Amino acid sequence: MSLSDLIQQFLDGMRQTTLLEYIAVLAGIASVWFSRVENIWVYPTGLVNTLIYIYISLKFHLIGEASVNLYYSIMSVYGWILWTRKNEQKQILLKIRFSTGREWLQQIAFFACFYIGIFGALTWLKRDFAPEAIPWGDAFASATAYTGMWLMARKKVESWYWWIATNIASIPLYFVKDLVFTSVYYLVLLVLAIGGLIEWKKRASAIA
Repeated sequence: MSLSDLIQQFLDGMRQTTLLEYIAVLAGIASVWFSRVENIWVYPTGLVNTLIYIYISLKFHLIGEASVNLYYSIMSVYGWILWTRKNEQKQILLKIRFSTGREWLQQIAFFACFYIGIFGALTWLKRDFAPEAIPWGDAFASATAYTGMWLMARKKVESWYWWIATNIASIPLYFVKDLVFTSVYYLVLLVLAIGGLIEWKKRASAIA
C-alpha cells in the first residue's frame, strides 16, 4: 500500500466516523488525562468510553477488545472504590507505588494467561463466527490492556508500560478495520501514556 493509499484510507475513515465514536474518543482522552494527574474523574469519564466501545468493538468483530472494555467497566468501578478510600484523618489510602520484583512476575503471568486464553478463543471464533478477527493482534492488545487496568486500579507505576504496549498494538489493529479516528485516538493515548509514565515515576519517587 502506497503513502497516497494510506492518506486516502485515513480521509475516508475520518468521513465515516460516527458521533458515537467521537464521544467515546473524547471521553477516553479525558480519562487518560485524569489518570495522569491522579484525579478520580478518570473513572466516570472512562466508563463513558468503555461502554461505547463495547458496542463498537462487537460491531466490527473485535471480540477481544469488546471483552477488554467490559473488563474496563468492571475495573473502573473497582478502581473508583479503591481510589476514594480514606483513613480516619480523611487522607487517601492508596498511593502511587513501584512494583516489586514479585509483582512484576505476577504481572507477566497475568498477561500470559490472558493472552493464551484470548488467542485460543479468538482463533476458534475466527474459524466459525468471526472470519475478520485478528487473533494475535487482538489478543495482545487485549491482554496488555487487562494487565494495565488491573495495575492502574492499584496505582502501580508499571501500569503505564502495559498501556503503552496496548496503544502501540491498537493503532494498526483499528486502522485495518477502517476505524481510522479510533486509530488516531490510540496514537494520542500513546503520547499521553508516555507522559503518564513520567509523571507517575516522579510521584512514586517522591513518596519513596
